[in-house]
Amino acid sequence: MARRALKLASLAAATTGVYLYGNEFLDPNDFGVVRVGRAIATTAVITYDYLTSLRSVPYGSEEYDVLKSQIKELFASFEDTPLGAASLAQVHKAVLQDGRTVAVKVQHPKVQAQSSKDILLMEVLLLVVKQIFPDFEFMWLVEEAKKNLPLELDFLNEGRNAEKVAHMLKDFDFLKVPRIYWELSTRRVLLMEFMEGGQVNDRAYMKRNGIDVNEISRNLGKLYSEMIFVNGFVHCDPHPGNVLVKKCPASGKAHIILLDHGLYQVLSESFRMDYCRLWQALIKADMKRVQKYSRRLGAGDLYPLFACMLTARSWESVNRGIDRSPVSASEDVEIRSNAAAYLPQITQLLNNVPRQMLLLLKTNDLLRGIESALHTRASASSFLNMSRCCIRAVSTYQRSKNRSLYRRAQISLTEALSLWQINLYELFLWLKGSRLGNWVVALLSWMHHSTH
Repeated sequence: MARRALKLASLAAATTGVYLYGNEFLDPNDFGVVRVGRAIATTAVITYDYLTSLRSVPYGSEEYDVLKSQIKELFASFEDTPLGAASLAQVHKAVLQDGRTVAVKVQHPKVQAQSSKDILLMEVLLLVVKQIFPDFEFMWLVEEAKKNLPLELDFLNEGRNAEKVAHMLKDFDFLKVPRIYWELSTRRVLLMEFMEGGQVNDRAYMKRNGIDVNEISRNLGKLYSEMIFVNGFVHCDPHPGNVLVKKCPASGKAHIILLDHGLYQVLSESFRMDYCRLWQALIKADMKRVQKYSRRLGAGDLYPLFACMLTARSWESVNRGIDRSPVSASEDVEIRSNAAAYLPQITQLLNNVPRQMLLLLKTNDLLRGIESALHTRASASSFLNMSRCCIRAVSTYQRSKNRSLYRRAQISLTEALSLWQINLYELFLWLKGSRLGNWVVALLSWMHHSTH
């Protein structure tokens, strides 16, 4: 058995020429450290994309038959048509011999070797453009690609991210993260629990399945507020294909399924605290603190533009309070036209802010797109959830920096009072919008007129 495993591993390495980022060959320890049984299984899985996509092994040859037989040993069934495909990988539905339905994420052939060439080409092109247009400030794109792409290409890293965020947000019973099958996964192939549902921006799907779009939007906001402000570990690719929703037949609750955990941003404590305080200032329309914390995050004199970029609101709305009114059609047009007019300033801002901010801006934009599709954009509940998370995060930080029991108790009391005020305001908003609230208002109005 060991000899057979070694032969298959050698064959896979020889016929594929797998590279890591930077054109280094795959570490032989990827096969040598693992158990013999895992080596057989993972080698069989790895060969799948070569049989279907690369087809470097001649059809009908001895090598082809050996590799195909190993796939049949591992899977009871395997759907050739991918469920989804992207530039780096594609996902297939399969059933293991023990009956478990799994999703198999297979990295495209040669993508690791090609990625370093693509980054080099991008760097050369950006340098040429900068020589022609000195004000062009997009070299940070290359820096971010060099940092993030190797992490995205390592599917074991993606599996670790999935387990970390599932543990981190375990108190949210509406969140589902696919379980990783480590014994069948490698750097290039990830086997995980198969989960399905409708895309998070599909209102028609939610209507057909009795799912409340407001509840989904509210829960999605809770997830990301917790990730950004409290934990500083942020899933940065929430496009609709990676966020699914499904109603649980047993409980009747709507679940949010979070997929594709390759791209995460880890926020430093100092950045996270400044970002928390900036959002608190934006929600309270405290312009002095907006200016202070925007400057601390690298915005400089462009802090009004920075505030508008973060909130996707006009400067007038930011000054008035972003929770006071939803985005109007005229404001949306104003924002779009200003984005084109202020492009040089926007590029300057992106070049000056901390690198951690770049993926957060992308994440904010994707979440806003989902809210727009669900018609729940800039709802009061989303700002209330953000406020709660910011209060908890800042209070936790302050307690960690104080050894005085009296001062820590004082911080906890202030935190409790602030959270209580938010809960009271949320109750007021609910009463205001409910039938019971309308009845109470009408009754109070009648009593007032009767006494006069």
